[in-house]
Amino acid sequence: MEIIHVSAECYPVAKAGGLGDVVGALPKYQQESGCIAKVVMPMYRTKFLMENQWETVHKGYTHLGYWWFNYTVIKESTNKLGFDLYLVDIYGLLDREKIYGYDDDIERFTSFQIAVVDWLASWNHRPDIVHVHDHHAGLIPFMMKYCFQYQHLQNIPTILTIHNAQYQGWMGWDKSHFIPAWDPWKWGMLDWQNNINPLACGIRCAWKVTTVSWSYLDELRVSANGLEALFEYEKGKCVGILNGIDVSVWNSSTDRYIENHYSIKNVDAGKLKNKKLLCDRFDLDINKPLVVFIGRLVGEKGADLLPQAIGDSFYYIGRKMNFLILGSGFPEIEQALENMKSLSNRDFSVYIGYNESLSHLMYAGADYILMPSRVEPCGLNQMYAMRYGTVPMVRNTGGLRDTVIDYGEKGGYGIRFNNAIVGDITQSIWRAVELYQMEEKIREIRQRMMQIDFSWETSVKQYLDIYESLK
Repeated sequence: MEIIHVSAECYPVAKAGGLGDVVGALPKYQQESGCIAKVVMPMYRTKFLMENQWETVHKGYTHLGYWWFNYTVIKESTNKLGFDLYLVDIYGLLDREKIYGYDDDIERFTSFQIAVVDWLASWNHRPDIVHVHDHHAGLIPFMMKYCFQYQHLQNIPTILTIHNAQYQGWMGWDKSHFIPAWDPWKWGMLDWQNNINPLACGIRCAWKVTTVSWSYLDELRVSANGLEALFEYEKGKCVGILNGIDVSVWNSSTDRYIENHYSIKNVDAGKLKNKKLLCDRFDLDINKPLVVFIGRLVGEKGADLLPQAIGDSFYYIGRKMNFLILGSGFPEIEQALENMKSLSNRDFSVYIGYNESLSHLMYAGADYILMPSRVEPCGLNQMYAMRYGTVPMVRNTGGLRDTVIDYGEKGGYGIRFNNAIVGDITQSIWRAVELYQMEEKIREIRQRMMQIDFSWETSVKQYLDIYESLK
């Protein structure tokens, strides 16, 4: 079976969040299961591009509305990622360092999708499945069905995986001419609330729709940034499949980013060595529990609540814990956290930016990871943390609900709270401080977490079952 994944991100080529991690791992495990898995993504000007070997496999010529453009498809020559990786280059649009955040992102990702479909249309054979990810590839199922020049692709099954439904790629109808000539009777497939909505279009046109956890699928029917009715209507073709993690990358015994490796047998000693490195680097007190936050500093992740929650914890609980924040996002959140550094009593620090090696060290050295997310479709950070014996402190939502059981329940190993509010966060921090004093209990929890299987094998089988059902 040949599967083509189309995505805006793929780790380690270019990553902004969980989408990149998933697209960097799922195809590799599908390949290992006996499939032929391929990834197609934009050719950003990244370090990975410059440091690896490539061959040109296709050159094409098509148009975005009235603008005709050339595109080039290159392939990574050595199969370094464990699957075939293809990059699409469009001069003036995709040849940039950042993935997102440009004023012409609509033009960038629409032209990328057109180039992908145009390239597929030139193949001498047909892939078995075209698997698209999020709104950046959401128009592809529509184009394969209803764009006149590509309708010979309409019998190829398409799957849309939704990693985050908050972002939908809206564009005005004045940009409808961007899409290659299409059947005007099908305008309703593009429209949602008087705009072209690529995510809604993908939900309607894909043969199957998956979300990255089963609880998130349930939540989308009541909270989906305006698409609730669509998810309710299309629920018959929607399936929740929990993401896995790449256990060869996230492994405390072999992690190339940390110096002090450890396993379940010596988890306490191993974590202490890594914690010391963190505390020395950021001037923190090693005798206190270390609570970390790793991720985007945006409202969706509850990051705007961190300054007050940390301040209130120091005030009401006492300075009995350390906090270390890694991330970037809204400038006002970054500045609020930076301002707190001057108030630290060897118990708070922040690193603004993206740092892969530091994140691995934080998973290995922290006692707790805090995830007060308002929205968390799946969440990978809590799974990474548990692989390293770090206790997750999470809001009871989406994939966090599906992967974390509160330690107060039978067989539990984490800390859960119900609301993304300061009071619930500080209450969970108080519980974390109390738990930290129970040495035998926390040792038992660490060992239990590290044995949980979050690998991709189960998820891959579920995806393959869906693919087979469409043949």
